[in-house]
Amino acid sequence: MNAPVPDSLLEGAAMRFRLLGDPVRLRLLNVLLERGEATVQELAEAADQSHQNTSKHLRLLAEADLVGSRREGIYSVYRVTDPSIPGLCLLVCGTLREAS
Repeated sequence: MNAPVPDSLLEGAAMRFRLLGDPVRLRLLNVLLERGEATVQELAEAADQSHQNTSKHLRLLAEADLVGSRREGIYSVYRVTDPSIPGLCLLVCGTLREAS
């Protein structure tokens, strides 16, 4: 039987799980999945975080290509760009719902 994740991909998989293991980043992704797109200001308000903290988390998510942004005037508008994120969130949350 083949390993579910080849050894050559384990470090990248672990990095992705670390990124997704933070409640603030999960909240930001959840808001983006609900709204489609949102500015840093909208995300900070929805996640009850400071603008600076929200920007830091978005930068980490963007560096991992999980989210992308575009400029709209003076604002950066973010969206989820990794197509696996919605399914992954549904899978994990569905399992958590079943367990509770």
